[in-house]
Amino acid sequence: MVRESKTQRARRVETLLARLRELYPAPQCALVHQGPFQLLVATILSAQCTDERVNLVTPGLFAKWGTPEELAQVPLPVLEQEIRSTGFFRNKAKNIQGAARTLLSEFAGQVPRTMEDLLVLPGVARKTANVVLGTAFGIAAGIVVDTHVSRLSQRLGLTQETTPEKIERDLCALVPRQDWIWFAHALIWHGRKVCAARSPACARCTLASECPSAS
Repeated sequence: MVRESKTQRARRVETLLARLRELYPAPQCALVHQGPFQLLVATILSAQCTDERVNLVTPGLFAKWGTPEELAQVPLPVLEQEIRSTGFFRNKAKNIQGAARTLLSEFAGQVPRTMEDLLVLPGVARKTANVVLGTAFGIAAGIVVDTHVSRLSQRLGLTQETTPEKIERDLCALVPRQDWIWFAHALIWHGRKVCAARSPACARCTLASECPSAS
C-alpha cells in the first residue's frame, strides 16, 4: 500500500464510512436476546462460535434459566451439556455461571454500564464489554473487534496491528465516536455478506476503490 498522509487517510475513511452507511444504515446485533443479561450470556457463547449456532442454543437455554439467579444455581455439568454445541463449553459454562454469581454479589443482579465494571465479570474482555455497552445501553466506550472487524480493518488499510486491543485503538482514532457502535456492526455485516475470509467478493464490493487489498 502507498503510504498515505493524514489528510489522505482522513478523506479515504470519510468515503468508506459514507459508503458503509449507504449499505448498512441501521445494522443490528445478530445475537437474538432480550435484555442486557441475555446479550451478555449470548456474547460469551459467541466466542469461537458463529452467531447462528448461538441463536440455536440460547432460546432453550433462556427458557430454562433466563436470569442471573437461575444460572447461578444450575448444576455446572447440566449447563455444560446445554451449551455443548457452541464449543469450549466447559470454559463457557464456568464463565457464564461465574458472571451470573458476580452480578448477584457485586451488582445487585444488574449488568453494569461501565467498561471497568464489566471487565470484572468472568469471561468478559473488551470485545464482550463493547458489545453489551453498545447494543444494550447505546454507550460508545470503544469499538467491537471480532474476527470480521479485525479482518476488514486490515484489508481496508485502517490498521496494521494484529491484536484486538491495538486494532481497536487505531479504529477509535480514525472513526468519529458517535459512529463507533454503528461502524462495528456495519463491518461485521459487510464481512459476512461481501468480504469473506477466504473469498472476498471484491468485484461487487462498493468499498473496493478505497481498499488497498481489492483485487
